[in-house]
Amino acid sequence: MPAFDLIIRNGTIVDGTGESRFTGDIAIKDGLIAQVGSVAGDAAEEIDAAGHLVTPGFVDIHTHYDGQATWDQEMAPSSWHGVTTVVMGNCGVGFAPARPDQHEWLIGLMEGVEDIPGTALAEGMTWKWESFPEYLDALEELPRTVDVATHVPHGAVRAYVLGERERPGAVPTADDIARMAQIVEEGVRAGALGFSTSRTVIHRDIDGEVVPGTTATAEELIEIGRAMGRAGHGVFEMASDMKREWDEFGWMGAMSRETGLPVTFAALQSIAKEMPLDEQIAAMRAENDNGANIVAQIALRGNGIVMAWQGTVHPFRFRPSFQAIETLPWEEQRAKLLDPEFKAQLLSEQNDMSQVNQDILPLVMVVCGGWAMQYQMDSDFDYEPQPEESIAARAEAAGRTGEEYAYDLLCSDEGKGFIYLPILNYADGNLDFLETLQQDSDTVNSLSDGGAHCGTICDAASPTFMLQHWVRDRARGTIGLENAIKRQCADTARLYGLEDRGIIAPGYLADLNIIDFERLKLGKPWLAFDLPAGGKRLLQKAEGYVATIKHGAVTFREGAWTGATPGGLIRGPQRVELAEAAE
Repeated sequence: MPAFDLIIRNGTIVDGTGESRFTGDIAIKDGLIAQVGSVAGDAAEEIDAAGHLVTPGFVDIHTHYDGQATWDQEMAPSSWHGVTTVVMGNCGVGFAPARPDQHEWLIGLMEGVEDIPGTALAEGMTWKWESFPEYLDALEELPRTVDVATHVPHGAVRAYVLGERERPGAVPTADDIARMAQIVEEGVRAGALGFSTSRTVIHRDIDGEVVPGTTATAEELIEIGRAMGRAGHGVFEMASDMKREWDEFGWMGAMSRETGLPVTFAALQSIAKEMPLDEQIAAMRAENDNGANIVAQIALRGNGIVMAWQGTVHPFRFRPSFQAIETLPWEEQRAKLLDPEFKAQLLSEQNDMSQVNQDILPLVMVVCGGWAMQYQMDSDFDYEPQPEESIAARAEAAGRTGEEYAYDLLCSDEGKGFIYLPILNYADGNLDFLETLQQDSDTVNSLSDGGAHCGTICDAASPTFMLQHWVRDRARGTIGLENAIKRQCADTARLYGLEDRGIIAPGYLADLNIIDFERLKLGKPWLAFDLPAGGKRLLQKAEGYVATIKHGAVTFREGAWTGATPGGLIRGPQRVELAEAAE
């Protein structure tokens, strides 16, 4: 009988600790790493990784697979990009707790905030739960390619407690707050890794209303933090506009010091935030210098809208001529869009902004005419495009207007062309500001939004982008491979108490990637209509992933799912007791 289940030989091991890479073997038995270095025994299977990187599986702490995880075992697109662990329930949205008469409302909340088709959620979810612990039980029933963990979401908790009283600006009573805290404590004790909330006007439900929690008081939020403190673990996650009068860092710091728990927030350049990013980082560090534990989640590229005729957003969405055809079947729409007379009519029109909420009007104006901030996406697209590559610049060089140029870009490839608009993290026209943040211990690589923004964003490929762009190809300056892997594996795992993964050493989970680094390349996004009820989603694959291994089982080979589903539900922090290396 073979000594091991799997041996990976001759790989260039980047072990997740930040230490220098080395060449060696990895032996796996019973889902755990048994030996690292020179392995003498035999195995049921061996993989020759000579010339390839071997890294821990990537841990993605900011996803929105809350619905998809109840029906989908493959967990694409994150699983296509070396991710072996996802944390969902971010930004205060999710599906538990849920009274039976709130299902439709919770779907509308998720659809509005995260652009996940409501029809897909309605058809895909079975709603076998009401309480949060029951939701965890439902998640535990389905094996997957990845491990899943989740937060308790503020939106669902607030709606469960307040019922019909949950409206923008609703003020909960002391009893309401106590009940919310109790639900969160129950959820964390049952296995949630934390609690999440959203306090940004950009996040709105399907009817345009700001989400529950946007106007919550510091007292409400701190009391919920105390509930996690009583449970003994948990991360408090938040997206916020960082309004100065809210003093977000003041109460976050106070809560972290009182409970001893980490608080993490989405740190972005954004037109919706009063505080510039450098001011946010400075305020965080002032609190941390005073004993708090606040961690900034940073994205590694411009959080961008991918615009297409069939997508959720494009520059001509508010022209009357487009609105007249948008409900037609796609083939009929395309025929109209490719008709020169229809094009001329549409381009002669003004945008109808009468239905646009004033809070997001500046963003909509950029979508509809910010040609200097919009870029053509092709098969070799660089996600750090320069000004001369913008639609405005290319249109001027061609002697055309920006809107003409943009229209024709969308009509390319038989109406399947894409335009990229980085609305966040790209105020400087480059990503230089992120280079130093990736060296800091109080920031963590995050904000992929895997599983969300199905018709507008495809950032689940962030780990691949990190390696391809930031480590290998970036002309403006790269970051070190060892640091990048540490940040996407060990650092993300440790923030959420997942101490059993993210490092290649005996006793840790055998979650691994074998990567042909020179061949690693993001593919061009495409729109698929493969969600339940034919729901659409943007997808993006990559070349160069030789194999992904979860809990010792090969889940993907050269980007193709093997059918293996060794992943499960994570309940609470995970510890590791380092085993002696197997003989």
